[in-house]
Amino acid sequence: MSSPADRYADWRRRQQDGDAGAPSDGSSDDPRSRGSFLEKFRHGYGFGLDPFQVAACQALAEGKSVLVAAPTGSGKTVVGEFAIELALNAERKCFYTTPIKALSNQKYRDLVDRHGESNVGLLTGDNTINGEAPIVVMTTEVLRNMLYAGSSTLVDLAFVVMDEVHYLADRFRGAVWEEVIIHLPDSVTLVALSATVSNAEEFGAWIETVRGETEVVVSEHRPVPLWQSVMAGRQLFDLFADDEHRRVHPDLQRMARDEERLRRLRGHRPRRGERRGRPPGVPSRRDVVETLRHRDMLPAIYFVFSRAGCDAAVQQLLQSGVRLTDADNREEIRQVVEDRTVHLTDDDLKVLEYGDFLDGLERGFAAHHAGLLPAFKEIVEDLFARGLIMCVFATETLALGVNMPARTVVIERLSKWNGEAHVEMTAAEYTQLTGRAGRRGIDVEGDAVVLWQPGFEPQQLAGLASTRTYPLRSSFRPTYNMAVNLVRQMGRHTSREVLETSFAQFQADRAVVGLARQLRKNEEALAGYEEAMTCHLGDFVEYASLRRALSDREKQLARDDSASRRALVARALEELRPGDVVALPGGGRRSGRLGVVIERSGRSGFDGVRPVVLTEDRQVRKFAASDFVDPPEPVERLTLPRGFRAKDVQARRALAGRLRDVEAPTHGRRSRRSSSDDEQIHNLRAQLKAHPCHRCPEREDHARWAERWNRLRRETQGLQRRVDDRTGSIARTFDRVVGLLDAIGYLDGDTVTQDGARLTRLYTEMDLVAAESLRLGIWKGLTPAELASAVSVLVYEARREPGAPPKLPGGAGRTAIENTLNLADDLSLLERDHRLSAIREPDQGFAWAAFRWASGHRLEPVLHESELAAGDFVRWCKQLIDLLLHVAAASDDDDLANTARTAIGSLRRGVVAVTATD
Repeated sequence: MSSPADRYADWRRRQQDGDAGAPSDGSSDDPRSRGSFLEKFRHGYGFGLDPFQVAACQALAEGKSVLVAAPTGSGKTVVGEFAIELALNAERKCFYTTPIKALSNQKYRDLVDRHGESNVGLLTGDNTINGEAPIVVMTTEVLRNMLYAGSSTLVDLAFVVMDEVHYLADRFRGAVWEEVIIHLPDSVTLVALSATVSNAEEFGAWIETVRGETEVVVSEHRPVPLWQSVMAGRQLFDLFADDEHRRVHPDLQRMARDEERLRRLRGHRPRRGERRGRPPGVPSRRDVVETLRHRDMLPAIYFVFSRAGCDAAVQQLLQSGVRLTDADNREEIRQVVEDRTVHLTDDDLKVLEYGDFLDGLERGFAAHHAGLLPAFKEIVEDLFARGLIMCVFATETLALGVNMPARTVVIERLSKWNGEAHVEMTAAEYTQLTGRAGRRGIDVEGDAVVLWQPGFEPQQLAGLASTRTYPLRSSFRPTYNMAVNLVRQMGRHTSREVLETSFAQFQADRAVVGLARQLRKNEEALAGYEEAMTCHLGDFVEYASLRRALSDREKQLARDDSASRRALVARALEELRPGDVVALPGGGRRSGRLGVVIERSGRSGFDGVRPVVLTEDRQVRKFAASDFVDPPEPVERLTLPRGFRAKDVQARRALAGRLRDVEAPTHGRRSRRSSSDDEQIHNLRAQLKAHPCHRCPEREDHARWAERWNRLRRETQGLQRRVDDRTGSIARTFDRVVGLLDAIGYLDGDTVTQDGARLTRLYTEMDLVAAESLRLGIWKGLTPAELASAVSVLVYEARREPGAPPKLPGGAGRTAIENTLNLADDLSLLERDHRLSAIREPDQGFAWAAFRWASGHRLEPVLHESELAAGDFVRWCKQLIDLLLHVAAASDDDDLANTARTAIGSLRRGVVAVTATD
């Protein structure tokens, strides 16, 4: 299979043949294209620019938008920084968007260091700093909101850099990226920075349709080579035996075979006296870190895939006495930590286990996961970037977030828990994680180390390490907020046309091309089959349909008879009692001729009751309904000895002896219902015999062609349904959304009503529930703490299924929560009526924590009662604050708006108020 870069090169050649979007040959009259401006920019870096960076910068200098797809750590952001320089040179603005606040905060600090505080702003929801600066860093959602609101900040905007643009595949937030790309003013040049994806040319072609001339630049070259290894015990083995990465190292294959052979010999359980500790070959976390240190392979990011595992790893290293720092490092680390935690109280630090956190940092290692307090995560990121700590135990969220390159990446397992099940890692995920290995300008090479685990398959890892196909798939779908904002700006018809320009529809339309091609082939084949089954005596299509109808009816009767018999068998098993003697199915080695019921077992899955039976040959078996063809009927009844125990060999022998004295029944199986008794079958057979084609000497030959024609026709009908479903699918969903909004009075044709205007200011996954809650006055008259509690049900989503029902505040707060939940149920029914996907169910799991925190309670009892990690608590508080800000802006009730603002102030304190810029 060709690589993304190969396909990109082919696509560029096709573009050049059509003289569309061909790369510059340097002949442009603009002096910036290859002249002084780009040269001056190059000299601002301590290293030369790579060819892909030069190509992208040249395209920007020529006024084109660009899509840059390159590996993590390859320097894509240089292209974004060139766009910033172009904007500053023209005395215009550049927005730099990121998918998460942490990345925005980090980029803000980087740009401040480069351009000075007066030239750089930050807009993340949590922070508003210098928002009218010529360079503004923001989350993508903030820019989307600005576009819909027609913000004056957009004036003089020349460039938008969208970092991590491949986030548009995210099923929850991806639509925001497409909204921004579609709705940016035509005068804005787009700079899209993406991880390497296999359909970059397709994505670039879409951007060109909505943004104009766009240069696609793909690079698969890693500036720092990556070596793939496996660690077993304390030994490191190369994954591949050749430079082409085609042959897995024979030592690894031999170890896997030996392990499998040993497992089969021993079975799954350890031998008597054998320790149940770590399996052979699996290195301890301490051994891994020490091995990396001795081999000069630190600093390392060690992916564990569970928060508890990350925290446990830190504790294991603390208990083992591991130290990766010297005295000077420790002093600098302590100073940084104390400076960054000065805003936290002693009580809060105690709750957050600050002592162990600091001890680990001073020793050179730490955990990094979503459950960690954001301020602590930022400390870890800062110290790791400075080279002061040598090992970070992290979940995969680190790979999707801030820039933390390392010398080595360690992956503990190739499977992870996704919230529902343990799933195997994908090639895209593996590449995303290992992309952190190798620091440009520091390391000659990077290392990806996977740890040996029981059942490890070297071939599976080789597949992950060598796969380079990661297609970008749109997750775009119209939302209620999107619909009212679009209709308000451009009317329903134009909105529909705009949505049909989405990447989702673009991909659907491209898929339709292939489906339509297959449809044409099928239709040609159908015509050929129809000709082959032509009969000179009559209409063979009609005759074939009679044969199919007869066959279908006979199969239906057989299914009905089988279902009826299963029901009779299940009912008969439920009526059996201990002592009943029944004729058993099968016979031979599985059972004797007769059996006596010795125990009625409870229900087990779909088989219902499963009686325990002693057979004539003294075997104890459980029988299910699926074992019997006919309902088992007692032929005799034996009295079981008092205290009979199936495990007692003598008791079994005695009872089996009595059983053999019972005379077996002589009646045969019940007769099945005859299909000839069915009137419909009788009529169909009569029609077949009367049909002229029935007498054709080539009837069976025609019938074979008719069967092929019928199978292909069913396949073709399925293809046609797929084409119909994909053609205009986004617009159809939009029609259903606006139809629902019409029904509840949010839209009146192309007019957005007062209720609809309220919805335009509510940016949340459950936007319609929030808007209806405001319209119906569900949240009126609440205290700030009660309002925070009620609104939290639209924000919070539990990581796992809750056990006991969540605790809720009493009084008006509880009533508001219950009414909000009932409203969501009503809206779900309305969505079903309009053939829309139902909104998720509101989650009450954070209501009590929000109420208590907004009421002024201390951190320790709030975390204890909610069983939330500090990082989760802070994150949910901040998302709740974001929604309360929207509620305050959208509400036309001054009292409710003031209550929302007061609730925000009550929530934004202590650990919640500590931000990255403090």
